[in-house]
Amino acid sequence: MYKRILVPIDLQEGERTRTMSLQHAVDLCRLYNAKLFALTVVPDMGMPIVADYFPSDAGDKIVADAEKLLHELVDVHIPEDIDVQHLVAQGSIYRRILRMAEKVEADLIIIPAHRMKLQDYLLGTNTSKVVRHATCSVFVLRCDRQPCPD
Repeated sequence: MYKRILVPIDLQEGERTRTMSLQHAVDLCRLYNAKLFALTVVPDMGMPIVADYFPSDAGDKIVADAEKLLHELVDVHIPEDIDVQHLVAQGSIYRRILRMAEKVEADLIIIPAHRMKLQDYLLGTNTSKVVRHATCSVFVLRCDRQPCPD
């Protein structure tokens, strides 16, 4: 049923949430013999006035560091029998997730969700924006209610 599964990973997120997302992805990849796309999104420098306060290679260093951390995380949590591709994008989180899902032709996005805070009701969360705008199925993991997998 699913052949291309995208898992956005927040490298700043707690171990429990990352473990849940990746374990569900591994289970579904094995069940459907699907390819896994592990994605992390890092911020860009934004407006030129902001970028002027950082060294010219700061954006490249952020991407390189994120890619290294993503590889380390995948090496720990993804078994060798899973076909996985590492992806690092820069910019708006939900926009990059949606764009990458289209680019890799994902037929499922697995994304964690947490209890919303007041500012989330006003601005919306990345998860809710992905759910509303994705052109494929989205599996939302409630990380604040489920026990951590073994």
